[in-house]
Amino acid sequence: MNTTAHPVSGAGLGLRRDFMDELAKRDDQPFDFMEVAPENWMEIGGSLGKKFAHFTERYPMMCHGLSLSIGSPAPLDEHFVIRVKKFMDKHNIRAYSEHLSYCGDEGHLYDLMPIPFTEEAVSYVADRIKRIQEILERQLIIENVSYYAAPGQEITEADFLNGVLKEADCGLLLDVNNIYVNSINHGYDPEQYMKAMPTERIAYLHIAGHYDEAEDLKVDTHGSDVIDPVWALLEKTYQHHGVIPTLLERDFNIPSLAALTSEVDKIRHYQSAQEQSRLAHSA
Repeated sequence: MNTTAHPVSGAGLGLRRDFMDELAKRDDQPFDFMEVAPENWMEIGGSLGKKFAHFTERYPMMCHGLSLSIGSPAPLDEHFVIRVKKFMDKHNIRAYSEHLSYCGDEGHLYDLMPIPFTEEAVSYVADRIKRIQEILERQLIIENVSYYAAPGQEITEADFLNGVLKEADCGLLLDVNNIYVNSINHGYDPEQYMKAMPTERIAYLHIAGHYDEAEDLKVDTHGSDVIDPVWALLEKTYQHHGVIPTLLERDFNIPSLAALTSEVDKIRHYQSAQEQSRLAHSA
């Protein structure tokens, strides 16, 4: 089986325009890597483009796409993939991840729709990922997504994801918050799901906050602080899979840069604690 190398290391943050100017003025580098949506930056030039280039020159940068629509019934937008490749080459971006979902057919849906968990869908999606990887000339990293319905489900979510990873020979962006959200919404054991993921495929992790719609309904918003049960699941992920690069996502209700730095430092705390534990056990 192919082993997916970690394209970055440490603890990172998604780059947002809200704090770009403040972060650019700092002499230190409070984050080990950063991540951007290519759709938001591919066509940007001028002064804002120069600001963006400042960050790509200073930080290891990842791309996390929003609109590739891997599971769509519509033909693959190969022109878009070519544009992403040029963008990555221009800015020396380490890797490209996308959601294992779809967001459009004849039009853009502005939401991530679940792909049916079937063997047929595994093969369909894997073939599209293989084509994407041919164009990119690099491995694609796919993310487990939050979902609120499972139409036409024939196999488990974990089996579906593992099937795609194996058949497409691609990497995995494991979103710890999405595991937690889905485990509440669909009634499964989050730790069991996490352990079912292949360590050698995991390129990096996401962690984020969510919204409590009800006791049995959590909505993945990236608009609040990470809660304790998700931190605990991250700690267990490190214990099982080892210390993996981890990025904090915050898309809405964005707090101060100091507050974001504090949450990223908390990621580092868990990473350091696990590394110290590993060293202690190997001594």
